[in-house]
Amino acid sequence: MTAAITSALGLRGNPLRDPRDRRLPRVPDPCALVVFGVTGDLAHKKLIPAVYDLANRGLLPPGFALLGFARRDWGHGDFEALARKAAEEGARTGFREDVWRRLADSILFVPGAFDDDDAFDRLAQTLVDLEGSHGIQGNAAFYLSIPPAMFPVVLKQMQRTKMSDNDERGGWRRVVVEKPFGHDLKSARELNSLVDDVFTSQDVFRIDHYLGKETVQNLLALRFANQLFEPVWNGNFVDSVQITMAEDVGIGSRAGFYDTAGAARDVLQNHVLQLLALTAMEEPVSFDAESIRTEKTKVLGAISVPEDMETYAVRGQYGEGWLGGVRVPGYLDETNIPKSSTTETYAAVRLGVETRRWAGVPFYLRTGKRLPRRVTEIAVIFKKAPHLPFDKTDTEELGANQLVIRVQPDEGITLRIGSKVPGSAMEVRDVSMDFLYGEAFTESSPEAYERLLLDVLLGDATLFPRNQEVELSWVVVDPLEEFWAGTKPELYRSGEWGPAKADEMLALDGRHWRRP
Repeated sequence: MTAAITSALGLRGNPLRDPRDRRLPRVPDPCALVVFGVTGDLAHKKLIPAVYDLANRGLLPPGFALLGFARRDWGHGDFEALARKAAEEGARTGFREDVWRRLADSILFVPGAFDDDDAFDRLAQTLVDLEGSHGIQGNAAFYLSIPPAMFPVVLKQMQRTKMSDNDERGGWRRVVVEKPFGHDLKSARELNSLVDDVFTSQDVFRIDHYLGKETVQNLLALRFANQLFEPVWNGNFVDSVQITMAEDVGIGSRAGFYDTAGAARDVLQNHVLQLLALTAMEEPVSFDAESIRTEKTKVLGAISVPEDMETYAVRGQYGEGWLGGVRVPGYLDETNIPKSSTTETYAAVRLGVETRRWAGVPFYLRTGKRLPRRVTEIAVIFKKAPHLPFDKTDTEELGANQLVIRVQPDEGITLRIGSKVPGSAMEVRDVSMDFLYGEAFTESSPEAYERLLLDVLLGDATLFPRNQEVELSWVVVDPLEEFWAGTKPELYRSGEWGPAKADEMLALDGRHWRRP
């Protein structure tokens, strides 16, 4: 009878279960998350707190298990204690004992080295056992929180034990690869080939945590959900675009990695170029992974590097200075940094996007450490009005209209426009209209890793760059690195906005850096 009524009404089950309805939270299938290098900073500060936050929000399936793999003589209880401490210290949501008890029952540890066949055999058997104890149905995601040099060893072990084989246990198997995705185009292609050989290409998730930030995703909503901006989002109205990713900290304990990478490889090649692609891309035909990645790929393939790199590609290295009232050392005085190092801690470059929409519009990118404040923003700077029917003295303080998307830390959007100053005279000045996430919405934004881990378990690749995007980014960065090879970076004092040559770069174009 019920089936007949349903058929008569033309309904197909519960309409609230429509997979297209994004208002309902999505919960993954029963699965396991295996973290290699689980004793490292990334796992302690980001991954384990993110897993707890997902559990606290009810977004993990009842059949979920967290497996840690590392070279430690630990049992399950030792790892559970470490994970609890990480969750208490780093979770975004409040720590609840009942939530932790449920999660703790599914926390396991497998000790072993990456070249230890027996350890990987035990890990493979543990996943098989979880099919009976937790009902994971053969589903598992593997997070490579390890140095890139260890990727081949670990991937080959997973291939040998068939842990990477979707058909072996009848479920899905996915791998998460942390940046850096190689150190140049050649190594990126080798890494992509290796990963795609062990896992199928659609099961490889290259994680860029900046793409998990709410404000980065809101850039797509801002552009394509509002008719207001799209007509002026082109070279007819836009003068230039500035993308800034500034950090007020130094290199911390990352000397070993950072001195072999530098600002361009560490940040410009991935985070900053991804922000450029999202800013410049055309409207996708739908909001799915393939459509969005296709449009980003078109932008990255259309980027042109400056012919005059001496002028339009600047790199710097911080010296000692003052930040927050504290004297900080220069890069060459940091622990484990050679005194002769020529690694850049600051990079700025002018790029073009050779498409009909953006022809002639310069994109100025900059990133650096030991700058005055921590901030990431995208500033779209519009051309000035061609004619102002005001006396020059009425508009002395009037600048260009700007739309600024603040990615962090004060997430929101600022629109700068000209407005009349109250009074009898016609005096026009710049004013700002602000939208702040923290004030407009009662629910706090999830952390980037929280969102991205959930997407991995769901199999949603929308926010993950594919291998072609990675390789096209290296096509942009490799010429810069080749030009800088054998040269010394410009010195800038800690607490300043980079070397003077970066300011001169914009001054030659009649522009200046926006002060965040």
